[in-house]
Amino acid sequence: MLQAVCLRGLFLLLVVRQVYMEEQCLKASVNTCGDCIKSGSGCAWCKDLNFTKAGEQEAARCNTAAMLRDKGCSSNGIINPKNDFIKTKDKPLAPGANPVQIQPQEVQLNLRPGLPQTFQLHFKRAIGYPVDLYYLMDLSYSMKDDLENVKQLGNNLLTELTRITGNARIGFGSFVDKTLLPYTDTNEAKLQRPCSDKSEPCQPAFGFQHVLSLTKDGTKFRDMVAKQHISGNLDPPEGSLDAIMQVAVCVKDIGWGNSTRLLVLATDDGFHMAGDGKLAAILEPNKETCELVKNKYSKSNLWDYPSVGQIARKLEEQNIQPIFAVTKKMETVYTELSKLIPKSAVGVLSEDSSNVVKIIVDAYNNLTSEVILAHEALPDFISVKYTSDCKGGESPSERGKCDNVNIGKEVIFNVTVTVDRCITSQSFLIGPLGFSEKMRVNIRTRCECECDDSNQPHPHCGGNGKVVCGSCSCDPGFLGQRCECKLGQKDEASLKAQCRKDNGTECEGKGDCLCGRCQCYSTDSGGNFYGEFCECDDEHCEKANNTQCAGHGKCKCGKCECDQGYEGPACDCVKSDKDCMTDEGVCHERGKCECNVCKCERGYSGAKCKTCSSCQRPCKESGSCVECLAFGTGPFEKNCSKACNHLKQETVERLLKYDCRVRDKEGCWMLFTMTEQRGFDKYYVKVLQARECPEGPNIAAIVGGSLAAVALIGLLILLIIKGVLYASDLREWKRFEKDRKHEKTSGTNPLFQNATTTIQNPTFSGDS
Repeated sequence: MLQAVCLRGLFLLLVVRQVYMEEQCLKASVNTCGDCIKSGSGCAWCKDLNFTKAGEQEAARCNTAAMLRDKGCSSNGIINPKNDFIKTKDKPLAPGANPVQIQPQEVQLNLRPGLPQTFQLHFKRAIGYPVDLYYLMDLSYSMKDDLENVKQLGNNLLTELTRITGNARIGFGSFVDKTLLPYTDTNEAKLQRPCSDKSEPCQPAFGFQHVLSLTKDGTKFRDMVAKQHISGNLDPPEGSLDAIMQVAVCVKDIGWGNSTRLLVLATDDGFHMAGDGKLAAILEPNKETCELVKNKYSKSNLWDYPSVGQIARKLEEQNIQPIFAVTKKMETVYTELSKLIPKSAVGVLSEDSSNVVKIIVDAYNNLTSEVILAHEALPDFISVKYTSDCKGGESPSERGKCDNVNIGKEVIFNVTVTVDRCITSQSFLIGPLGFSEKMRVNIRTRCECECDDSNQPHPHCGGNGKVVCGSCSCDPGFLGQRCECKLGQKDEASLKAQCRKDNGTECEGKGDCLCGRCQCYSTDSGGNFYGEFCECDDEHCEKANNTQCAGHGKCKCGKCECDQGYEGPACDCVKSDKDCMTDEGVCHERGKCECNVCKCERGYSGAKCKTCSSCQRPCKESGSCVECLAFGTGPFEKNCSKACNHLKQETVERLLKYDCRVRDKEGCWMLFTMTEQRGFDKYYVKVLQARECPEGPNIAAIVGGSLAAVALIGLLILLIIKGVLYASDLREWKRFEKDRKHEKTSGTNPLFQNATTTIQNPTFSGDS
C-alpha cells in the first residue's frame, strides 16, 4: 500500500515538473533558438524547416524535447544543449614545491542556465605539508610568569611541529592595548614604564609589535623572545583583535608561506572590539590594511578596534587557523568567539603557560583533521552546493565538511554548480579552509545554438533571407515568416506596431504580423482566432454545468449571445423579472434584473435596491430648483420646468420638521423636506411657504444714532480742551501767588524793571 502511494506521488511529481517545463518554454517572446534555450533548462528547439505551419509563430519550435518529438520533429532536428565538464590538465609539481592535496586543480564548466552540473573534488592529506605558526602573546603585566616559560619553548615547539609535519616555521609578536585613556595611563612616566614593580625590566606601553618573522631557526626564536619584557595597561580587556588583524593582513612582514597557517593567541583576559574606540574618541573604523611602521602598529591610536566579523573574514581569506590559548576563566569567552570563526580552536593554559606546546599540538591535530570545503569570490548568479562521502555529508549544504581525516586518507566531495542566467566568462576558487591550496573553477554559459547553417540565401525564405536553426533570418528590407513582406516606405517597427493593440503583445500572441496585418492562428479545436488583432475566438466563453453558454446561446468573441428567453454571462438564467418587481418599477429603477435578482447600482442595496446607506440628500444642489418652483425666483426662474423636472414640489403652510435649510437669492432661508422617488436623483419636495428673511436696517435709528454720537464726541472734545486750559490757568495762578509772596518779603517786585538805561561811549576817556 505504501509503495503504491509513493509511486503515485512520484508520478504526480513528474507530471507537475513536465507541465512546469512546458510552461517555461511556451512564451510569446521566444522568436529564436537562443531565446528558447534561455527561457528554461528543459527547453529544446526544432530546426526542421517545415516544422511550423503557415501562419504559425516560430515560438512553436520551442518546447520540451519529448513534446517536439510528439509533434513530429526529427531526432536530428532537436537542439537541446547540455552542460560540458572539462578537467583541465593538472599542473606538474615543481621541484621543492609543496605536495598536492587537491585533485583536480582546475576545471572548465560550460553550463546551460538553470541546469546543474556536478563534479568531484578529491582531497588527500599529504605527508610533510608545511606548517607556519605565529605565536602572538599578551604582554600585559598579568602575563609576567607566562613570558618566562614562552622564552624557553622555541626549540620544543619547533621540534614537535617538525616531528608531525617534517616542515615547520615559527614567528613571534606581542600586544597590550591602545596607549590612550581609558585603556592605558597616559602620564608620560607611566607610558615609558607602565609596570607597577620598579625593580624589574619593563618596556614602554604599545599596541602591537611584530618581533620575529616566520623562521625555522628555533634558537633565533628563543633569543628574540628572550629580549622581550613585560608591559602594562589599565583596563582588563586587551587589544588582541588589533593584533590579530595586523598578523592576518601583513602577509609579507609575517612571512606567511604556501602552508598550513596557525596563529596562536596567548592571553589571560578578554578583548576590545569595534565601537570600544569611542571611549577614547576614536571614530574612524578599522580599514583592514597592514599598517606596520618599524614593526609596530602605527594606526593603533587612530583606528577603532576591528569587529569579530572583520577578523573572521580576514582569517578565512588568508587561510589562517587561530588557536586561542587562554586561562580557565576566559575559556567560555573564547569558546563563544571560536563559534564565530571557522577552523579555530580553544585550549586552556596552566597558571604559567607550561602546557602551551601540548595545547598547540592537540589543536593542530584537531584542526587539520577537520576538512571544511568552501568557495571564494563566487560571482553573482552562480550557486554552489556540496555533498561528500563522509558521515553526515549526504545532504547538500553551503559548505562541505568531513571529520577525522588523517594523513594519507582521501575524501571525495561532490560539487554542484548552477548558473541562473547567461553571464560572461567567470571563475572562482574552491578549497579547504586553513589550506592555501585551491581549485580554480572556470565558468562559461551556453546561451546560443550551434546549428551549422549556410550563410547563403535559402529558397525556404523566398531567396530574401537565410535559414538560421530552421527559421528565416530576413535580409534588410524584408520580413515575415518566410521573408515574404517587403517593407517599402515603412520600417519594420512601424509595421509591427500596427499589429499591437494598445502597445500590447503582437497580435495578442495568437497570430503573426505580416506586412502590418495580423494573420491569426487556428485554435486547438480546429477553429480560428479572428479580429483585427486576433483578439477574438468563439471557444472561450463562460460555462454553466460544464457547458459553454449553458447550451442556451452562442459564443462570440469571448462573450455569450443568449437565446431568446435566457440571460446572464453564461446564459444560464431564464429571463424573468418577477422577483424584481415593485410598485415603483423593476428594482425601483435603481438597478438591473439579472437572473430574476436585482443588481443594484450607484450604492443602492437591498433585495430590490430600495435603500442607500451612503447617499446624502442633495439639499444645497437642489436649492435653486426649490426657489424657482416654490417662489418663482432664482437662477432657474426662466426655465424652471425644464431644469428642475426631476423634482416634484408642494408648498405647505406648516412643516413639522425639515431636512434642508438653504439660503435663496434674496438671502432668505428656505425650509423643505426631500423624499426619494423611484430611479436616481428624483425627489418629492415639501417647501414651507414662509421663508425666514432677515429684517432690513432702521434708517432713522441709524441716522439719529450717528448724529447723537457725533454730538457726544464733540462735547467730549470740548470738555477735554476746557480741562486742559483750566489746568494751565491754575498752574499760572499758583506761580503768580508764589511771586507775590516773594515780593512782600523782599520789598522788590521781581517783575519790575528800572526805566533808566545807562550807555557808555567806548571812545570817551575820563582823563582828558
